Amino acid sequence: MPQPPRPPASPPARALDGILVADFSRVLAGPLAAATLADLGAEVIKVERPGTGDDTRAWGPPFAADGTAAYFDAANRSKRGLALDLGDPADAAAARELARRADVLIENFRPGSLAKYGLDHTATRAANPGLVHCTITGFGSGAGASLPGYDFVVQAVGGLMSITGEPGGPPLKAGVALVDVLTAKDATTGILAALRHRDRTGRGQLVEVNLLSSLLGSLVNQASGHLATGRDPGPMGNRHPSIAPYETLACRDGRPLAVAAGNDRQFRALATTLGAPELADDPRFARNQDRVQNRTDLIKALEDRLASDTPENWTDRLLATSVPCGPVNTLSQALELAGRLGLAPVAPVGEGRIPQVASPLRLSDTPVTPPTAPPRLDEHGTALRTWLSGPADHPLPPRM
Repeated sequence: MPQPPRPPASPPARALDGILVADFSRVLAGPLAAATLADLGAEVIKVERPGTGDDTRAWGPPFAADGTAAYFDAANRSKRGLALDLGDPADAAAARELARRADVLIENFRPGSLAKYGLDHTATRAANPGLVHCTITGFGSGAGASLPGYDFVVQAVGGLMSITGEPGGPPLKAGVALVDVLTAKDATTGILAALRHRDRTGRGQLVEVNLLSSLLGSLVNQASGHLATGRDPGPMGNRHPSIAPYETLACRDGRPLAVAAGNDRQFRALATTLGAPELADDPRFARNQDRVQNRTDLIKALEDRLASDTPENWTDRLLATSVPCGPVNTLSQALELAGRLGLAPVAPVGEGRIPQVASPLRLSDTPVTPPTAPPRLDEHGTALRTWLSGPADHPLPPRM
């Protein structure tokens, strides 16, 4: 007997199924936090200025085939697009209605500037007591409220550039907008905590994060060392202030190998693999604190031996003895490595669209949502404006 066809499988549950996020933020920290919530299953509506949209749509090259900058795509996957002019009374009313229906609102306007539109926290909470309202600023809502917050400036004034670069060289920023990324993760954590509190109490709350505090909170051992000693740390290139060897070491033809011998056992394995087990018994190098004190002699001894082979060959030999190490890869090589390790680092989002770097999150019971292409400006505007003008209990229209 032929078997009846099986009913189509239901899509897996997502951690944030049923959560609606109104993303009024621009540039990187806020949009990236909203994209992370979309990864977890939330419906995210990105609200932008008509005509120009988010600043990052024009931050190129490189550009996508439709003319949108790749920068914008990096932080706006899996969202619906809605263009609203908050200076227009009808559009401002639609924005307020969206805030009234949302579970989460994310914005990075200057403190106080949303009050004239009825979108500040006092107004949104009065209209929607369960709303989690996340505001992201550069320097907080107090004495720094008027200061513009840009990642590069915060890297400078927040101390990160003072410890990045080579000794005696100019201060350097990180190779990405690292402070924005860290702030996005802090915002996501705060939003999830506030949603958990709402599960228990039914009450929303204000979540405030700022770039300067997120940077300072990420300086961990460097900040702790300063607070312990009163001394300002300085740049050390690729070296670590408290561990050795924990840096790049020159191999054949001067090519670098990153070595992170974080304990004495790993250092002994390193020395043995390099054919110099006596280094692990040398009083100058036997303990980590000794190696830090005698770093110059240590690095010379190691590099004299590493010069006989390539970083790739040393990596194979050292990893076989559980010494953490690896060559300094390009980005394409890093993605290739992740692919070889089965991490599926890149996700397609449609023909002619820039692929997305996959979410790093892995949840066994509520997997992350496969990403969809970032929205074109006002891509879903007609359907969303119709929905916002109708009964509040109507579900969101399906995506076309």
